[in-house]
Amino acid sequence: MKNLKFISLLLIFIFSSCSSVRVVSDYDSLTDFSKYQTFAFYKPGIDKAKISDLDKKRIMRQIEANLKAKGMTISNDPDLLVSLFTKERERIDVYNNNFYGYGYGAWFGGGSYITSTPEGTLYIDLIDHSKNELVWQGIGKGDLVMSNVEKKEARIKEIVYKILVQYPPVIKTNQ
Repeated sequence: MKNLKFISLLLIFIFSSCSSVRVVSDYDSLTDFSKYQTFAFYKPGIDKAKISDLDKKRIMRQIEANLKAKGMTISNDPDLLVSLFTKERERIDVYNNNFYGYGYGAWFGGGSYITSTPEGTLYIDLIDHSKNELVWQGIGKGDLVMSNVEKKEARIKEIVYKILVQYPPVIKTNQ
């Protein structure tokens, strides 16, 4: 019976630790995104992000790589300014592990347990430089538990990629 409880807890832990990145984006539907060819980072906005300078660098490197892969170039006179900010919170999960069995005699077991996982939200803002207006925003949420630098860099790469895969937006026209 103890082994069954242990296996149940282990499986729940394994599946909950493989949580995915949840991503959404929003944009100005009247914007012609094809006109944006260059970008630069908006330092005053990035400086306000409440994360370490090392993580800011990691995120900015991934944003730059993703935008360049889309054919954009970094410029001193950009079409778009890229800003970012972050939020962090503790996600609380309550698991009920109640089970009942029948056989030579009824047996009951289970219980509840609570886990707490740091969850981060990364916002990537793209601002029209000439108008100084936000034209696109991508938001990614995911768990932040990383035991080493390589895993942290891989997680940041995954989050930034999944956010920026939605840029530029596919705008549907009514025909």
